[in-house]
Amino acid sequence: MPSESRCWETLQALRSSDKGRLCYHRDWLLRGEGKHESQHTEPMLLQSSRGIKVEGCIRMYELVHRMRGTEGLRLWQEEQERKVRALSEMASEQLKRFDERKELKHHKEFQDLREMMEKSSREALGQQEKLKAEHRHRAKIVNLKLWEAEQQRLKQVEQERLRREEGQVRLRSLYALQEELLHLNQQLDSVGQHRDLKVDLLALRSRGNQLCGLISGIIRTTSENGFPTAEDQAVAESALQEMRDLLTDARACEDKRRQEEEEAQVKRQEAQMQQRPEVRKECPAPSQGPGGKRSEDLQVKVQDSTMQWYQQLQEASRQCVLAFEGLTSSKDSQVKKIKMDLQKAATIPVSQISTIAGSKLKEIFDKIHNLLSGKPVQSGGRSVSVTLNPQGLDFVQYKLAEKFVKQGEEEVASHHEAAFPIAVVASGIWELHPRVGDLILAHLHKNCPYSVPFYPAFREGMALEDYQRMLGYQVKDSKVEQQDNFLKRMSGMMRLYAAIIQLRWPYGTRQEVHPHGLNHGWRWLAQILNMEPLSDVTATLLFDFLEVCGNALMKQYQAQFWKMMLLIKEDYFPRIEAITSSGQMGSFIRLKQFLEKCLQRKEIPVPKGFLTSSFWRS
Repeated sequence: MPSESRCWETLQALRSSDKGRLCYHRDWLLRGEGKHESQHTEPMLLQSSRGIKVEGCIRMYELVHRMRGTEGLRLWQEEQERKVRALSEMASEQLKRFDERKELKHHKEFQDLREMMEKSSREALGQQEKLKAEHRHRAKIVNLKLWEAEQQRLKQVEQERLRREEGQVRLRSLYALQEELLHLNQQLDSVGQHRDLKVDLLALRSRGNQLCGLISGIIRTTSENGFPTAEDQAVAESALQEMRDLLTDARACEDKRRQEEEEAQVKRQEAQMQQRPEVRKECPAPSQGPGGKRSEDLQVKVQDSTMQWYQQLQEASRQCVLAFEGLTSSKDSQVKKIKMDLQKAATIPVSQISTIAGSKLKEIFDKIHNLLSGKPVQSGGRSVSVTLNPQGLDFVQYKLAEKFVKQGEEEVASHHEAAFPIAVVASGIWELHPRVGDLILAHLHKNCPYSVPFYPAFREGMALEDYQRMLGYQVKDSKVEQQDNFLKRMSGMMRLYAAIIQLRWPYGTRQEVHPHGLNHGWRWLAQILNMEPLSDVTATLLFDFLEVCGNALMKQYQAQFWKMMLLIKEDYFPRIEAITSSGQMGSFIRLKQFLEKCLQRKEIPVPKGFLTSSFWRS
C-alpha cells in the first residue's frame, strides 16, 4: 500500500523534525486540553479527518508497536526467565557440584587427616611400644642384675650360715666325741682295775690318755680360732675309733683272762663232781636234800666279781641318766621337740625289726648306726641328729638300749623267732658303740636280774612292792602281775640275751672279737648251776637259754658242754624238782624232756628262726 508507506515516512520525518521532539500526549485532542497550550502549538492541531486518520495511524502504530514491544518484552521476559531458570539450574547444578567437590574435598581432607592421625598414632604407639620394650629390656637387665646380686648375697649368707652350722655341728660333734672318748677312757681304766695289770694293758691306758689329750688340744685350738675344720673332725673321729679299738683290745684281754678263770673253775667243779659220789657213799650227811645232794654245796648269793660287774653297769646307767637330765627336764618347747624327735629316731627303727629280709634289716642297722655316729637321719619327715643338743648322744644311747631290752620283753616274749634279727642288730651296734652294749646289759639286768644271774635279797625295812620290782615283777596300783605273764617276759629277755651272745653283724669287718660272746653265756650257765634254783623261774630260763644258744655252746665247748649237761641232769634236776610244787611242774618237765632228748641224741638242735646265710641273701 503506497499511501500507507508514505504515511509512515511522513511520521518518520515528523519524528525527526523539531515538531517531533515536542511533548505530545495522545489524549490531549480527545480531552480538549490542547487549548491550554501555547499559541505556537495551536495552529498545529488538525481538526480534520485526515488528522484523525493520522492520529488513528499513530495510535495504531503505537498500539502495534506497543503490542510488539509487549510481545517482545514477553518473549524477552520468557527468554530471560528461561535463561534465568537455565542459569539458576546451571548455578544450582554448579552449586551442587561445588558442594559435592567441597564435600569430597572435606572428606578427602578428613580422610587424609584421619590417615595422618592414624599414622601418627601408629607411629606414636610403635614408638611407645619400642620405648616400653626398651624399658622392659632395661628393667629386665636391671632386675636380672639385682636378682643376681641378691642371689649372690643370699648365697654368701647361706654359705656363711652353712659354714657356721657345719662349724657348730662339728663343734658339737667334737664335744660328743670328747665325751664318748672320756667315757671310753674311763671304761678302759676300769678294765682289770682290781687286779695286777699286765704291760699291754698299761700301754693301752697310756695311749688312751694320749688320745684324750689330743682331743682336748683340738678343742682348745678351735675355741681360739673359731670353728673346727673337717680335718679336725677327721682327726677326732680317728682318735675315737682308735680308743674304741683300745677298749676292745683291753676287753678282749680281760675276757680271755676271765674265760681262762671260768674254764679253770668249771674244771675244778667237774673234778669235785667226780669225787662227790664217793664221798657221799662213804659218809652220807644227815643234811642231804632230795636225791642225796647237799644243799650246802650251792649258794644263793652271786659271786663277788659278778656282783661288782653288775653294780658297775648299773652305775654307768645312772651316770648316763644324769648326763642327759638337762634335756629331759627342760621346759623349753624347742628342747622338748628335739628330745621327742631323738627318742622317735632311736626307738622306731628298733620296733620295726622283725623276721624281715636281711636287706631291710641292713637299712635299719645303718639308720641306727648313723644316728649314733652324729650323722643326720630322717625321722617323721624331719632331719634329726644327736648333735642338735650336747646331751643328745647320751639320751639316744640310753633310749636305744632301753628299747632293745623292751623288744625282748614284749616282741620276743610273744614271737620267739624275733629274738635273732633283733639280736643281730643289737650285737652289731654293740660292736661299733660299746657304751650302748653296756646300757643294754644294765637294762637287761635291771628288768631281769636272773640274767646276771642275781637273786636280789630282801632287806630289812624294804617295802614288799619294791622287793617284787627288784625281782622283775611289774607292780601297778599295788597289784603284782600274774606269774605266767612274769615268766613270759623273763623268757623273752633271756632268749634275746642268748641270741645276742652267739650272733655277730654279718656286714662288719670281723677283725675284732665279739663284744659279749659265748664265753659270757658259759659263765652264766656255770654260775646259775652254782646257785640254788628258784621255783618255776630257774627251769624256765634254763630251757630258754639252752634252746636258743645250746647248739652254739655245744660247738664251742664240745666235751665240756656235755659234761655240764650231764651235771644238770644228775645233780641239778633233783634240786629243781625238790622245790617245785605240783602245779608248777610244767616248766621243769619241759626242760627235763628237752635235755634228756639232747643227751640221748648227743645233739642240741639249731633253734627255730636262726639266721642263716640264705636270710641275708634275700
